[in-house]
Amino acid sequence: MTALTLSTAGAATLRADALVVGVAKGAKGLVVAPGAEAVDKAFDGKLASVLETMGASGAEGEATKLPSPSGLKAPVVIAVGLGPVPENAQKSAGYAAESLRRAAGTAARALAGSKKAAFALPIGSAGDAGAIAEGALLGAYAFTVYQGGGKATKNGGPKQPLAEVALLGAKPRDKAYKAVAERAIALTEEVNRARDLINTPPNDLTPEAFAAVAAAAGKENGVKVQILDEKALVKGGFGGIVGVGQGSQNPPRLVKLTYTHAKAAKTLALVGKGITYDSGGISLKPAGHNETMKCDMSGAAAVFAAVIAVARLGLPVNVTCWLALAENMPSGSATRPGDVLRMYSGKTVEVLNTDAEGRLVLADALWKASEEKPDAIVDVATLTGAMVLALGHRTFGVMANDDAFRTAVHEIAGEVGEQSWPMPLPAELRKGMDSPTADISNMGERMGSGLVAGLFLQEFVGEGITWAHLDIAGPAFHESAPYGYTPKGGTGSSVRTLVRLAERMASGDLG
Repeated sequence: MTALTLSTAGAATLRADALVVGVAKGAKGLVVAPGAEAVDKAFDGKLASVLETMGASGAEGEATKLPSPSGLKAPVVIAVGLGPVPENAQKSAGYAAESLRRAAGTAARALAGSKKAAFALPIGSAGDAGAIAEGALLGAYAFTVYQGGGKATKNGGPKQPLAEVALLGAKPRDKAYKAVAERAIALTEEVNRARDLINTPPNDLTPEAFAAVAAAAGKENGVKVQILDEKALVKGGFGGIVGVGQGSQNPPRLVKLTYTHAKAAKTLALVGKGITYDSGGISLKPAGHNETMKCDMSGAAAVFAAVIAVARLGLPVNVTCWLALAENMPSGSATRPGDVLRMYSGKTVEVLNTDAEGRLVLADALWKASEEKPDAIVDVATLTGAMVLALGHRTFGVMANDDAFRTAVHEIAGEVGEQSWPMPLPAELRKGMDSPTADISNMGERMGSGLVAGLFLQEFVGEGITWAHLDIAGPAFHESAPYGYTPKGGTGSSVRTLVRLAERMASGDLG
């Protein structure tokens, strides 16, 4: 993992492979952001004009490399765009946290293969330092386990992530700065753990293997872990999880992770869809839709990473986490369209499409989580292609049985830099799931099918329990070029939202 240090050294005197500064779009051209004064001085006050000559504009996502002039210990300067200069920008503050995160992430990606980089971005508070740290540590991520033996080689193997991030302008002896640095390390390491799981190929990440990873992490971080194997699932009546997993040679698992705190007043339950590979089952996916289906366990990866992060941060809130793990495969033993499953709740479900399997495993886990009467349940899933059509590849949908809770989750996501959008649960769409054979079918109207999936899940939430559903089908797996601190492949979408939600519940800011 990339190391993080807080440094009081000056930008001109710290020895590093590169020095990162910020630039922004001003009303009259490029503006050098606070933190880069010493660097600008080394360029005789002409850093902005030099960068403009090279085509830099200060826009977000830009990274311009320059050889350092005499007077700087670092041989390279990287200027990253922060976007427009904010109206409230003061001598050392005013830039939005997300702008700082993305700029730091852009720089960290550009510095892959380097040993140490000094970040001289604008820091006006501990919060700014935390945002820069998060962005840099997330941007430095790389998944190289299956390339070149996992190590850089003379034959051009994968570049290793930036080894060390030094934050200039931070205060290493200040409690607030220490706290945000420690939080950034714990949080980003767990986001990157989720990314690793998502990127792991399905032949190596079976339900059993995922459960083993959870057990090891739980033991290491003081989180209790309980694993129900296929025999226990059959005996317990988990018809949804068993039904989805019965077509695979790799049997399903239901994993419960429990974090408790002596001073906790609230309990949050997290439920994750963990389809370690989704072929569609008998309702086989068409060609071109199978290649990235290792990512269909992104919801389980997110809630797993979140509960471990909460434990590492020692938050005074109880968190239970449920991983509904199965592999959805076609075979002679697979569930067929037209089969009826008896769920853990006792309800029967007519399976009209075996590719609508995520809601089946989630339904069992939601009802199991409801039995413990938590103060709130949040489930996370790459559930529907309809949500991608509605919101695109960078925004997840938020549905809930409580408008205030849905609003809170949406606002929290925005606070941590994750794009989300509140979505309704229209009652009239429920009728489309009526079945002449069972209590409900797993399919409804095609139009609004992302909302139909949410309505299906709502049927399996215990009465009186506040619940939200995050459909992360769009942002969970990024297939285009990296940007900011977002890599290609697994993103760890929603982990930061869930951790901040737990922090809000711990502090009493959320009911």
